Parts: sequence; C-alpha cells; structure tokens
Amino acid sequence: MHRNRQYYDEFSASYDRGRDRGYHALVDEIEFSIIEPYARGRDVLELGCGTGLILQKVAPIAKSAKGIDISPGMLSRARSRGLDVHEGNLLELPFASESFDFVYSLKVLAHIEDLDRALEEAKRVTRVGGTLALEFYNRASLRYLVKRLSGPRPISDRLDEGDIVTRWDRLEELRARLPDDLELVDARGVRIITPLALVHDVPLLAPLLGKAERRLTQGVFSRFGGFLVVILRRNA
Repeated sequence: MHRNRQYYDEFSASYDRGRDRGYHALVDEIEFSIIEPYARGRDVLELGCGTGLILQKVAPIAKSAKGIDISPGMLSRARSRGLDVHEGNLLELPFASESFDFVYSLKVLAHIEDLDRALEEAKRVTRVGGTLALEFYNRASLRYLVKRLSGPRPISDRLDEGDIVTRWDRLEELRARLPDDLELVDARGVRIITPLALVHDVPLLAPLLGKAERRLTQGVFSRFGGFLVVILRRNA
C-alpha cells in the first residue's frame, strides 16, 4: 500500500495532463456512458477516484456521490473540484455495510494484489439488489500485446508503470473468482481496436476510430477490450 501511495502521489502531478482530448477523453467518455445509467439518482461510491475526473461527472446525476483513494496527492486535486472524497484503501473501506446502491471502480483493481479481499469489501458496502461496475485489464486484448511489446511507460522522472503491480485477467477467470452472492449480469469492453493511444491524435483517423470503439463496447467483440468492465448485481 505504501508503494502504491507513493506511486500515485507522484503521478498526481501529471495525471490530468492531456486527458481532456484524444484517446484519454474517449476512454473516459465510454466508461462514463457505461456507469451513467446505474449512477443516476442513486447513492454512489467510486473506488480509487484519483483526481475525480469521472466522479465530477457522476456527482451531478447521483443522489449522493463519494470517492475513496489511497493517494493524498490525487485526493487534493479531487477536493479542488469540490468532490466528497476520503483517504483509505480498498481492502478496508471506511464505510458501513450496505451504504451504497452503486459502486464502481475504473483502472484500479488491476493494481490490487489481494483482489479477493477487495471484491469482498466492494460487495460489503453495496446494498442487496445494488449494482457494481468493476473494471479490469484484459489479457485477451490488443492493449495487452502492445503493453508487452512497448514496456512500462514513465509517469514521473523517477517512476514508471513497472513500479506497481499490474494484473491482467480474462473474463472467464474473473467470473470464476466472484463471491457467491455477486452475479455477473453484463460485461463491456473499452479500447478494442485501438493499436496505440496516439492514433487518436490523427485528425482524419480519430473520429472514425472513436465511432468504432463506441459501437464495439457491447456485443461479440466486447470481450477483447483492453479494459473489461464487469457489471455485477449483489443478491441476497
């Protein structure tokens, strides 16, 4: 946890840079389109809220919206956006059981070593009948291949992506390790055919590729998304 906190504190200085355009803006847009129907009018928690880029979109449509993150640096930026965020880790959530109708997490669970405990905690704070949308990195994807070939990307002068644990899962593996009372009801794919993020900076190519990525989020090709968002229901 200390290593992850240090990593994201350093990353917080540059994390928002360039995320308002191109590839990163497209990914955020698609992710928000997936979680928006479940968040509207409900008590919502974001696990690993970072600087609040997604939470700031969720807050106006939710009944209540909270975020939690391990990094004081990330949280400082989230608070500057006026968001209700708390410091803590995903293995010991500082919330009472069954506090939220909808719990979601994006780009975070791939960096949690004790995934089973994190899933149990996410389930614990979700009300019976509530929904979870949890995103994982997909080993059965073009993004995984590109990452293997390109190696870790620097996030500061001292650190790169290799400085934290990163897990890559397949949909079947995720399904097998779900707690008994979490039911998989849907799975969405994000970044399916994009070879490199920089192609979304090419003026003529970017709109076509973006349109294709939006369409492929659901359907037969969704299981090959670089990011897998699994939609879960907590049953009694």
